[in-house]
Amino acid sequence: MSAEERRGLSNRPGNAGRASTGSYILRPLVQEIPLSTEEDGAEARITCVELCDENLYIGTSRAEILHFVSIPADPAEDSGPQYIFASRLQPAYSPQTSGPSHIMPGVQQILVLPKVQKACVLCNGTLSFYSLPELSPAFSNATVTNCTWVGGVDLSDDPVAEVDRVVVMICAKKKVRLMRIGDDARWVRDIEFPGCLISTRRGNFACVADSHSYALLDVENQQKITLFPISSLDENTAGGRIESISAASDPVPARTASSSHPISSEGPSDGKGHVRNTSLGAFVGGLGRRQASPQSANRARSGLASPEPNTRNASPSPSVFRNRSASKPDVHTPMASTPDNPLPIPPERPERSDSLRALSPARLRPSAMLLPHVCSPTPIEFLLTTGTNLNEAGVGIFVNLDGDVVRGTLQFTRYPRSLVLDGNGIETEIAAAGEDREGFVLATMTVSSDDGDRSVIEIQRWDVDDGGNKEVIDIPDASLTATGQHLGNSSSPDNFGLRRINSPVGVSFPEIGELLRGRRLSLATTDSVLNGPPESGSESLVDDVEMSRNKEEAEFGRRLGGQFGRIALWSGSSVWWVVRNPLATRLDAAIDEILDLGWQENSYHGIERSGIIHVINGIRGQEAASETEFLSLEYIRQKASLTLFADLVARPLSLSSIPAADSRITEGTLMEGIVDPRVVLTLVPTLREEVVEGPKGIWIHAGLISVVARFQSAMPKTFEELAVPDMLNLMKRYLGAWRQRKGFGSIADEVEVFLTVDAALLRVLLEQDGKDPSRISRPSPTRIELYALVDSGVDCFDRAITLLERYKRLFVLSRLYQSRRMARKVLETWRRIIEGERDEGGGLADGENEVRRYLVNVKDTGLVDEYGTWLARRNPALGVQVFTNDGSRVKWEPQQAVALLRRKAPDAVKVYLEHLVFGKKNVKYANDLISYYLDNVLDVLASSNEARDILSQSYESYRALHPPKPTYRQFITENAVSMPWWHDRLRLLELIGGSHGSDFSYDVGNILSRIEPFEQDLVPESIILDGRQGRHKQALRLLTHGLGDYHTAVNYCLLGGASIFHPSSGSAAIAAPCQEEQAILFGYLLAEFFRIEDVSDRLERTSELLERFGSWYDVRDVLELIPESWSVELVSGFLVSSFRRLLHERREATIAKALSGAENLQIAAAFVEKCSELGPQVEQVH
Repeated sequence: MSAEERRGLSNRPGNAGRASTGSYILRPLVQEIPLSTEEDGAEARITCVELCDENLYIGTSRAEILHFVSIPADPAEDSGPQYIFASRLQPAYSPQTSGPSHIMPGVQQILVLPKVQKACVLCNGTLSFYSLPELSPAFSNATVTNCTWVGGVDLSDDPVAEVDRVVVMICAKKKVRLMRIGDDARWVRDIEFPGCLISTRRGNFACVADSHSYALLDVENQQKITLFPISSLDENTAGGRIESISAASDPVPARTASSSHPISSEGPSDGKGHVRNTSLGAFVGGLGRRQASPQSANRARSGLASPEPNTRNASPSPSVFRNRSASKPDVHTPMASTPDNPLPIPPERPERSDSLRALSPARLRPSAMLLPHVCSPTPIEFLLTTGTNLNEAGVGIFVNLDGDVVRGTLQFTRYPRSLVLDGNGIETEIAAAGEDREGFVLATMTVSSDDGDRSVIEIQRWDVDDGGNKEVIDIPDASLTATGQHLGNSSSPDNFGLRRINSPVGVSFPEIGELLRGRRLSLATTDSVLNGPPESGSESLVDDVEMSRNKEEAEFGRRLGGQFGRIALWSGSSVWWVVRNPLATRLDAAIDEILDLGWQENSYHGIERSGIIHVINGIRGQEAASETEFLSLEYIRQKASLTLFADLVARPLSLSSIPAADSRITEGTLMEGIVDPRVVLTLVPTLREEVVEGPKGIWIHAGLISVVARFQSAMPKTFEELAVPDMLNLMKRYLGAWRQRKGFGSIADEVEVFLTVDAALLRVLLEQDGKDPSRISRPSPTRIELYALVDSGVDCFDRAITLLERYKRLFVLSRLYQSRRMARKVLETWRRIIEGERDEGGGLADGENEVRRYLVNVKDTGLVDEYGTWLARRNPALGVQVFTNDGSRVKWEPQQAVALLRRKAPDAVKVYLEHLVFGKKNVKYANDLISYYLDNVLDVLASSNEARDILSQSYESYRALHPPKPTYRQFITENAVSMPWWHDRLRLLELIGGSHGSDFSYDVGNILSRIEPFEQDLVPESIILDGRQGRHKQALRLLTHGLGDYHTAVNYCLLGGASIFHPSSGSAAIAAPCQEEQAILFGYLLAEFFRIEDVSDRLERTSELLERFGSWYDVRDVLELIPESWSVELVSGFLVSSFRRLLHERREATIAKALSGAENLQIAAAFVEKCSELGPQVEQVH
């Protein structure tokens, strides 16, 4: 359907020139009906309309029935079935000489009975019978004269059940006759109720009316309750009278057989749910005073005081009448005619109200006869109307099958000329096929306005109390065609009518399909979509896939665009459908009205958000009963939510502070509408760049495209203006909620949707984190969310890399690579940060250590090789840990690591060798390490006089110390110089000093040759090497005179020259030499002590040595060495200990000798005893 055709539909009469927001709209059924022939140009009007299957019957005031037949619509078009004129029938009738003044000439009623394929036609007071569909005479042209009404078909019958007979009520001048229509017409019974003008029946109960009042009939037991007058000014009707309505005699027509069967065999209704009863007399008396509803003001009309039937087809039995007296135990009055069926006591006629007394007699008489209206909204209720005259308000009253007033009243602006009910009401649990649950009452009337009288349809709900809200549809002018053209002959303003037809018919609504069908949203052309569909020439640019999809969507839209029509309106020579305004078009029009008010002079000023929220709340919780309704609800939710969001973005006010309620409501509606997030993002500048269309594009409901285009064209703000905290938080929560839907099979274009969602969410978080001032001092919540997003992995991986590079967020980029286990990219990014490339936001606090920890967990040997050696070049201590960590996933043999480090990170070789030698106690690489230490130390000494001065100063400082003093090793360790070569020298002394045991050997000669030029500077090294060569005298001389380290000299003698100048802890255990070797060394040491230049030191050191280690010395040798000038007192300690030792040894020798003699005697005595025991032995010597 083109845009022009859509505008034509909206501009039809009754649609107010635009899409309607009302509950009902008009659709043409038949236009320009030939009410009169060309030969007879007499004016005629439509009097009634009925439809059965594919046949339309229109009665006219010229006593004719125009028969139209439906022809199928063209499948390529969106229009519904078309009706063409088939025939003109003139029903039989007898000229009436008298009759009720309200009976209009012509065809008064057409009652079709599709179950038995018969029709009853009332024309000028004569009832005739016909066969459907061609209306051929039935029952041998039988007729009933003086008839005022035909109807009363049981509304409780199953509409789809197959029956061979249908009971109808024929209202004659004197009585009401029940006839069973089938293959023939059979009389059932007559009921005395003269002048009946209308009847509506539910099972055995019928509500009828004559020209004055309404009554409730039990047609099976022939009882009647008079209800209340049609006109509240009529004082001749006493409401509540009980009468027997059985005929005095039951004449039987000669051609029909009598039947005493009841009208309906349906089961009785239990009638439960009657929560209140109201006196009819009191109620009717109050109508003249314009009283309020008999219900309590706070009691809704939605059924709080109305009964709830168990089933739609329940037909109450006479027990309902009989049991009414049980609720009023104070009075009992049985009927004389039927003592077994007592009726309730009629209420007393109240006194005329004061307001009525004040009226003049002329005012109390109705100005014109009011037509009675009887409808049945539910299986146990009837709706009746009453009023004063046609120009004043009318009242609708609900009564149940007991005759009690229930619910509240309906107020009509004017007394209705015709009345129709539509819908089952929300109380009904299951709606009939094609029925709507909402209950509406439609009334036609003529109202006064500034432009004169106008004919309208007044619409209101009957099943809920909606506060008296009413809708009005103007009835098209009788002189206009469906397209608004004048016919030239204007009929009477009363030339209209309204009727509920027998069979619902599908009415085409192409607008529904145009709104709900899918259409591609092209980001490049959204600014021009308001101009309508592309021209035929531009369609050649669309690929075959899109064209095929468009055809499918168009066909799908035509299938959706349908609604059942049940109510016909005629005006002039046209018949219209009064059809429910589909949910999609009605609410779409409501949203468009709000949007239109937001634009003034082509600029956007903001919408009334409460109106959109009201639309959403109106459908919240509503469950769809069909595919069309499901899509309609989805479409309206999406359009409303999109409108609310677009208003936030496009509103002219500042976005610095979005009200919390607006943000929360918008977010909730967006999630409830489940609109494609790509559509939402097209409304936000910059974020629009993240939308991924994919090869198929973005397909949404066609009605949403105009909203997107309209707001895009009115988007004056940049992303910088929109990127305020409130808006960013809204977008973050919305996109985060969408991200949680990953994996849901119901999401169309899932790949493209989540590519877009992840990219947009990442960009929002980057913007928000960049604007957060607290991120510098501590990790902000936004930073944590950003890390969580990239750590969990994003679908838009390539786009995320681009964004993070653009925003200079290298650390976040590295985490993104980690989520994909791209170790090389992670290390590459960290290297960029460590080497100084700009990283906004930081995050890599200890980069080198992070690289080390990461490499330990990498199992790619090449990667560890590359970045481990890179780290070793930057930080040898950390880099070496990559190759030495026992938990590393890549294992390195020492020779491999050494070779690798020597080639790519020479400075780290020494650190790695230290780990092997000192950490792992692997002496295999000790010589290499010694070489590194010597190289470093000798290079420094050769190039730096300062270093040589430091060594000399350390010797002098140590010698200047007075005993007791630490060893030289302890001294230089505690007073270490913060220079690498000093540390290397300490390690060198530890290695060559024997820290790794006596089994560890190294090339002493090579080391001596290398340190020979620095022999005066490297005294401890020379001492150790002399000891290794067995040059103990030279070593002890240097210890005594070169260093003055007497304690180390003593240790040298005890240990045999091994393992000196090393830490006391962690050294390998070394076996001490024998005492003879130690005695020799102590002898060398004593000789050196005697050569100490300082006399006091010489005496003190010598006496101490002799006193502590005197057992290693021979007294004679010592005495020969002691100068004669020394006092005996100086060596008294040595002499006393020596003499004591000698005396002790002498005594020990004496005791040992005695013990040996005793042992010898014991052995000799034992030998003698053994020989005695054995006795002599004789040996023969040959």
